Amino acid sequence: MNVGDLVSVIDENLRGKVLKIIANQVKIEDEHGFTYQFSKDKLTIIDSDLYKNSPIIKKKETPKITSKKHNKAPLKLDLHFELLVKNPSDYDAFERLMIQREKLQETIDFCRKNKIKTLQIIHGIGDGVLQKMVYDILEGLTNIEYDSDGFFYHQSGNVEVKFL
Repeated sequence: MNVGDLVSVIDENLRGKVLKIIANQVKIEDEHGFTYQFSKDKLTIIDSDLYKNSPIIKKKETPKITSKKHNKAPLKLDLHFELLVKNPSDYDAFERLMIQREKLQETIDFCRKNKIKTLQIIHGIGDGVLQKMVYDILEGLTNIEYDSDGFFYHQSGNVEVKFL
């Protein structure tokens, strides 16, 4: 270490130029003109040419390993009545709602039995009768998470249920 060398203080965010060296003590001046005194073992020389000729080796990033079970898209249940039966016109409104309710219960039981983590229930946007029935059933269940009072509660045609 010589007078005029650029140094950095170990364990501090401070660097400066060496002004004076007396025995084991070094006086430095920072970029703002303030002077400090440190022992030689608290300073390290800043050498900009130190790494100039060193090759830069970029290592390939190892991919994060995730299980196939967690990469699955959520199971989707579309409760639109035309998709559940062959002749939708053969049923009255109460029968339609009961069939949709039964299908919802079966799918929830299937998800729990087969340890499916996420279920997306598509109830559509309409009068809100089917949506109300879906949310009433979900309120009575345990060990699930869903957005019960979301921002788009009445505008959204689906709800995502996570099984805990």
